[in-house]
Amino acid sequence: MAGPFVLPGGSNLAVAATLVLLPLILPSPTLATEILIFAMAALACNLLLGYGGLLSFGQGMFFGAGAYLAAIAMIHAKVGLLVALLTALCSGALIAALVGALAIRRTGIYFVMLTLAFNQTAYFIAYTLDGWTGGDNGLLDVPRPPLALFGHIFSDLGSPTAYYVFVAVVFLIIFMASGRIIASPFGSTLIAIRENEARADAVGYNTRHFKIVAFAISGAITSLSGALYAMLLNFAPLENIQMSESILIMTVIGGAGSLLGSLLGAGSWVIISDILADIWPRWQILMGGALILVVLFLRGGIWGGIESLLKRCLNKKER
Repeated sequence: MAGPFVLPGGSNLAVAATLVLLPLILPSPTLATEILIFAMAALACNLLLGYGGLLSFGQGMFFGAGAYLAAIAMIHAKVGLLVALLTALCSGALIAALVGALAIRRTGIYFVMLTLAFNQTAYFIAYTLDGWTGGDNGLLDVPRPPLALFGHIFSDLGSPTAYYVFVAVVFLIIFMASGRIIASPFGSTLIAIRENEARADAVGYNTRHFKIVAFAISGAITSLSGALYAMLLNFAPLENIQMSESILIMTVIGGAGSLLGSLLGAGSWVIISDILADIWPRWQILMGGALILVVLFLRGGIWGGIESLLKRCLNKKER
């Protein structure tokens, strides 16, 4: 009887190889960059949904907050790239911790509705503060500063390829850090809470504390991806705050409970939507049908299906 399938060389090596190949096999480095940014947001959602069992419709709020706050810091405070990203990271963690502390007071559908209510509130706040956010038109002329430290410029980031390399390095760091979090006692406790919160609480774990920390980590990563997306577009649209459903779909398609699945889900969503949009204006109907098929026949998402196939092949070889 074979044990659980383990990706040869580890998932970090597989992701690093994918990052090298992605701009070579796709039509443009900009499309590859977009995939990595959304993969980062899906990965953050996976920390909550896949490992914590928390279905949150507030991810778009963190994504939009990161885009707006980083852009405002660059435009009005004239800060550099690293300070703007740090602003998005810290503000996302703070906002998510506050939202999480309030939302986890309820469970089930009430928790889901609370996160959705917070997200809608954030949308209307951004719409109202048009002097800062641009309102319905979005925040225009978002800069993409060079990568510099202590006055020394390491990369201009003006070209699509240079920006892809920067985003790829950030994604790899986030992916590896997330893997360490999941493999840590914190990650194991989070999974235990997902499986049976009452039992985890009974043995002495402060489940509320763990959930808030998970929210903060997820919010920080999501806000970072939002800031990177605004710099990619040179524009922070109001619709960023309505990205929760798309981020959740990427997470489910790729495979909830799999960090590699986040990359697969984001890549599938971005590439397929790009192809379908050229074929039919109502391409969302086809994407919805694809999601239904994944939920019905690939309950572990794309990565779950690949993993199951590889296990079967491994079992056949051993026989």
